[in-house]
Amino acid sequence: MTKTKKDVKLQQPKNQKYAGKAMTKGRYIRSQMKRNWVGYVMVAPFLIMFIAFTVVPVVLSILLSFTSFNMLQFPEWKGLDNYVQLFLADDLFITAFSNTMLFAITTGPASFILAFIVAWFINELSPRLRAFVTLIFYAPSISGTAYLVWGIFFKGDIYGYVNGWLLKMGMISEPIVFFKDVNYIVPLCIVVAIWTSLGTTFLSNIAGLQGVDRSLYEAGAIDGVKNRWQEAWYITLPSMRSILLFGAVLAITGAFGFGAIVDNLCGNPSTDYVAWTLQHHLVEYMGTRFEYGYASAIAVVLFAIMMGANALVQKFLSKVGE
Repeated sequence: MTKTKKDVKLQQPKNQKYAGKAMTKGRYIRSQMKRNWVGYVMVAPFLIMFIAFTVVPVVLSILLSFTSFNMLQFPEWKGLDNYVQLFLADDLFITAFSNTMLFAITTGPASFILAFIVAWFINELSPRLRAFVTLIFYAPSISGTAYLVWGIFFKGDIYGYVNGWLLKMGMISEPIVFFKDVNYIVPLCIVVAIWTSLGTTFLSNIAGLQGVDRSLYEAGAIDGVKNRWQEAWYITLPSMRSILLFGAVLAITGAFGFGAIVDNLCGNPSTDYVAWTLQHHLVEYMGTRFEYGYASAIAVVLFAIMMGANALVQKFLSKVGE
């Protein structure tokens, strides 16, 4: 039995009423916005705030990075001069760039992996013990005592615990001023950064591990998964990929925003600028010299590095479990 044109027309879904006239993409978007206008109204406050305080400042920073601007006079166009000066004439920027990359490469992956491993082991504990141990690991990141504890341990006189132990064992003859000695500043700052990184990333990993479907482990055992490491790679990690991405973004942000740790432990600037970072360089030109065009160029370079690191992390996480 053949169908008439009228029967075919009646059987077409309502959202295809423009079929035959090739419904344009713009018309389709407008129709969907009209249909879901309540959702757009509810998300509008966040969208407006995001554009005003995130998108616009980023765009303005990129534009100002090509100018000379001191907040008092109208910006003067300089083209690529700021970037040429950064990489070819500013030795302190090269130092800051090298230190920032060193801190990021060491603390970023280390804090990310450590947060997951600790969360993974704690997740195997009983519920009550798990809650208690989670509090112990998370407390330093919210209590603000991290710098106080490390400052007491590595205090640069005989009252510091490390100096006291070393003097008692006869390993040194006089106290070491750890946070003023160029041989100890960078390693100690890296250790403190990794220790204080067990914060939001650690909690998010705990939540992600709790959300993994337990039936997947039974299915994995049937399919040939033989040990806990294979469970982690083929089941746990792929199941919490979004949580891992969130933790990676936090780790990247913390790794490149290393300046606060150095300031609290070593002062600003550190001895011989040994721990001078891009964040320090940015604040120097923005808050002290008021060279906002040059500071914007530094900010753009830092932003580009962070975006590149984020892209690499996303590419790596996409291959987890393969």
